[in-house]
Amino acid sequence: MTTDPTVPGAAPDLLYSEEEDALRAAVRALLADRADPATVLAGLESDTPYDTGLWRALATDIGAAGLLVPEALGGQGASAREAAVVLEELGRAVTPVPYLTSAVLAVTALLGCDPAAAEPAGLLTALATGRTVGALAVPLPTAPDGAAFAGVRAAADGTLTGRVTSVADAAAAGLLLVPAQGPDGPALYAVEAASDGVRTDTVTPLDLTRPLAHITFDGAPGRLLATGDRARTAVGHALLTGAGLLASEQLGVAEWCLAETVRHTAQRTQFGRPVGSFQALKHRMAALWLEVASARAAARGAADALATGSPDAPVAVAVAQAYCAPVAVHAAEECVQLHGGIGMTWEHPAHLFLKRAKTDEITLGTPGRHREALAGLVDLAAP
Repeated sequence: MTTDPTVPGAAPDLLYSEEEDALRAAVRALLADRADPATVLAGLESDTPYDTGLWRALATDIGAAGLLVPEALGGQGASAREAAVVLEELGRAVTPVPYLTSAVLAVTALLGCDPAAAEPAGLLTALATGRTVGALAVPLPTAPDGAAFAGVRAAADGTLTGRVTSVADAAAAGLLLVPAQGPDGPALYAVEAASDGVRTDTVTPLDLTRPLAHITFDGAPGRLLATGDRARTAVGHALLTGAGLLASEQLGVAEWCLAETVRHTAQRTQFGRPVGSFQALKHRMAALWLEVASARAAARGAADALATGSPDAPVAVAVAQAYCAPVAVHAAEECVQLHGGIGMTWEHPAHLFLKRAKTDEITLGTPGRHREALAGLVDLAAP
């Protein structure tokens, strides 16, 4: 079977390229040095939403923030495959940085506007260089086919009124991309987070590594980026891309949980032998390994479909989210349980992975929502 993406019916390329492996090595080395579990836990006890130095190193020094931005606008001109590699590593370390929200969701929404226009182009350059952190102002659970334009209304002069709940990384954002119902239908606006008429109220989330906030707009000045079908398509594609690449973050979470569980059960002894040598635990970890391997195929398939612009991208994304979300939760639950009592303590990082997995399970659509979408895409009756 051919792997040429230009040929109809071509098989997706699930392997990592040399460039992707090099990017992974750079990101993993940075996170090992700057975002080990002890550092992440200590950061969660502070009042800062994320480590700005770590974000600068990832976004600017490595150039990860601009992977999806064309080179002409200051980005790397890469694809969803490279962004997926970054998200795998961020999931493996449950790193509290606004990568998914800024470098994926916000960037993709702007790319769906007219990138040749001065306003979107300037914003893309700011996001690509890491100088600005962006957030797409939609509730975190919004699915690609969800009601993204329901919470805010725009007047003829561009002032925005309304409220959006549970926006991820909103407190860290300098730029808000706000879907709203304008005088002529759906529209997308750019709003400076520090503007008059914008209030951001932080809330305590389950996953402390991905802060949430409610945003209230009360006459906030917005700059129009796109209207009508273009705005609807830009936001929808951003949510689809985010959901597809979120599967890679879920894969990273599951991979760490499996590796850490195998390491722990190989070292902990009971009755004079490692507990991992008992047949019941072997079976559980072998079954989990198969799930993680299948999740890797699903996540890579979604990333490749998005990168190549495949017409089957919505199917690949729905499959990836329907499968990878439960696998990440199962892997984290097994990690906590097979660590025994220490898995339930604050000092051990297992709880961070469980909370990230449970939050990711409802992020950008639940597995059930994606199964329903998949049924419609392939003309099967939903269960």
